[in-house]
Amino acid sequence: MKQKKQFKKIPVFKNEDKERAFWDSADSSEYFDWSKARRVVFPNLKPSTETISLRLPAALLADVKVLANKRDVPYQSLMKIYLAEMIRREQRAGA
Repeated sequence: MKQKKQFKKIPVFKNEDKERAFWDSADSSEYFDWSKARRVVFPNLKPSTETISLRLPAALLADVKVLANKRDVPYQSLMKIYLAEMIRREQRAGA
Protein backbone atom coordinates (compact mmCIF):
# COMPACT_ATOMS: atom_id res chain seq x y z
CA MET A 1 0.00 0.00 0.00
CA LYS A 2 1.35 3.41 -1.00
CA GLN A 3 2.25 5.56 1.98
CA LYS A 4 0.90 9.12 2.01
CA LYS A 5 3.64 11.75 1.79
CA GLN A 6 4.06 13.86 4.90
CA PHE A 7 4.28 17.56 4.16
CA LYS A 8 6.24 20.05 6.21
CA LYS A 9 4.34 22.58 8.31
CA ILE A 10 4.46 26.13 6.94
CA PRO A 11 6.15 28.43 9.46
CA VAL A 12 4.52 31.57 10.82
CA PHE A 13 6.26 34.69 9.52
CA LYS A 14 6.75 38.04 11.26
CA ASN A 15 6.23 39.99 8.04
CA GLU A 16 5.93 39.65 4.26
CA ASP A 17 9.64 40.20 3.71
CA LYS A 18 10.47 37.18 5.87
CA GLU A 19 7.86 35.10 4.08
CA ARG A 20 9.10 36.22 0.67
CA ALA A 21 12.68 35.30 1.62
CA PHE A 22 11.51 31.90 2.82
CA TRP A 23 9.60 31.04 -0.37
CA ASP A 24 12.49 32.29 -2.53
CA SER A 25 14.58 29.39 -1.26
CA ALA A 26 12.00 26.79 -0.16
CA ASP A 27 10.69 23.96 -2.35
CA SER A 28 6.91 24.42 -2.21
CA SER A 29 6.34 20.75 -3.10
CA GLU A 30 7.59 19.91 0.39
CA TYR A 31 4.68 21.92 1.82
CA PHE A 32 1.83 21.40 -0.67
CA ASP A 33 0.42 18.54 -2.71
CA TRP A 34 0.39 20.27 -6.09
CA SER A 35 -1.40 17.32 -7.71
CA LYS A 36 -4.52 18.43 -5.82
CA ALA A 37 -4.19 22.08 -6.79
CA ARG A 38 -7.06 23.73 -8.64
CA ARG A 39 -7.11 26.89 -10.70
CA VAL A 40 -9.03 29.72 -9.06
CA VAL A 41 -10.25 33.07 -10.31
CA PHE A 42 -10.25 36.28 -8.29
CA PRO A 43 -12.67 38.45 -10.29
CA ASN A 44 -12.35 41.52 -8.05
CA LEU A 45 -8.57 41.45 -7.81
CA LYS A 46 -6.99 44.23 -9.81
CA PRO A 47 -3.52 43.39 -11.12
CA SER A 48 -0.83 45.72 -9.90
CA THR A 49 0.87 47.78 -12.56
CA GLU A 50 4.37 49.08 -12.80
CA THR A 51 5.56 52.04 -14.81
CA ILE A 52 8.32 51.25 -17.29
CA SER A 53 10.25 53.15 -19.90
CA LEU A 54 10.18 51.51 -23.32
CA ARG A 55 12.04 52.95 -26.28
CA LEU A 56 10.32 52.28 -29.60
CA PRO A 57 11.12 53.43 -33.11
CA ALA A 58 8.93 56.45 -33.91
CA ALA A 59 7.36 54.67 -36.89
CA LEU A 60 6.35 51.67 -34.77
CA LEU A 61 4.79 53.91 -32.13
CA ALA A 62 2.93 55.82 -34.84
CA ASP A 63 1.57 52.54 -36.25
CA VAL A 64 0.40 51.44 -32.80
CA LYS A 65 -1.33 54.78 -32.26
CA VAL A 66 -3.12 54.51 -35.62
CA LEU A 67 -4.33 50.99 -34.80
CA ALA A 68 -5.43 52.07 -31.33
CA ASN A 69 -7.31 55.03 -32.78
CA LYS A 70 -9.14 52.73 -35.22
CA ARG A 71 -10.20 50.55 -32.27
CA ASP A 72 -11.01 53.58 -30.11
CA VAL A 73 -8.72 52.45 -27.28
CA PRO A 74 -5.70 54.15 -25.71
CA TYR A 75 -2.51 53.10 -27.46
CA GLN A 76 -0.90 51.91 -24.21
CA SER A 77 -3.89 49.64 -23.55
CA LEU A 78 -3.58 48.20 -27.05
CA MET A 79 0.11 47.54 -26.48
CA LYS A 80 -0.70 45.67 -23.23
CA ILE A 81 -3.29 43.58 -25.09
CA TYR A 82 -0.79 42.72 -27.82
CA LEU A 83 1.92 41.83 -25.31
CA ALA A 84 -0.44 39.64 -23.28
CA GLU A 85 -1.62 37.82 -26.43
CA MET A 86 1.92 37.14 -27.61
CA ILE A 87 3.01 35.91 -24.20
CA ARG A 88 0.04 33.51 -24.01
CA ARG A 89 0.80 32.28 -27.53
CA GLU A 90 4.47 31.69 -26.68
CA GLN A 91 3.56 29.92 -23.44
CA ARG A 92 1.16 27.60 -25.28
CA ALA A 93 3.76 26.87 -27.96
CA GLY A 94 6.38 26.05 -25.33
CA ALA A 95 4.09 23.89 -23.23
